[in-house]
Amino acid sequence: KVTADVTFTLTEDNAIDIRYSATTDAPTIINMTNHSYFNLSGDPANHQITADSLYINASNYTPVDSTFMTTGEIASVEGTPFDFRKMKLIGGDIDSDNEQVRNGHGFDHNWVLDTKGDDTVLAAEVYCPETGIVLKEYTNEPGVQVYAGNFLDGSVTGKKGVVYGHRTAICLESQKYPDTPNKPEWPSAVLRPGETYTSHCVFAFSVR
Repeated sequence: KVTADVTFTLTEDNAIDIRYSATTDAPTIINMTNHSYFNLSGDPANHQITADSLYINASNYTPVDSTFMTTGEIASVEGTPFDFRKMKLIGGDIDSDNEQVRNGHGFDHNWVLDTKGDDTVLAAEVYCPETGIVLKEYTNEPGVQVYAGNFLDGSVTGKKGVVYGHRTAICLESQKYPDTPNKPEWPSAVLRPGETYTSHCVFAFSVR
């Protein structure tokens, strides 16, 4: 039996603070995250996130095969489309002629954060020049899965009936690395009796 709790707190300084916890009565795998879609323009029907800029505090990422499974490699972002250590346009390399970009149909990968589990250090940032809105993410997790809405096809409807088409939203999913249970050299996702799993993520909003 796993007992899990998630607390969402809306702070006075325009942040969403998400705290996860879990306990178990037998060894199990726990890797909780969220798949919230963000479009900072306020007009997702007419604004693709490829027009926004992205920063990721990560020198490495985990490549995937053609089935989206991590290969077990931890690869440097240096000289690749996956280098967001300086903020750059999301759309600049999202359709580049790169095997990993092709495998992900764009960006749908886990970045290995350089934050060392410190949730006071900036992990990722998205900026929408159209509105000036900034989204900053902080987390104690070792990785963040960035999904650029490559498979959004108009079948998802948001508030006020807005239809989300191709690449009209982005997800920043703080997590252990995908398929960690089968990669013993990676940060463990095993929870045992007597232990408490905790995970923390903050989405902070501001205007530049």
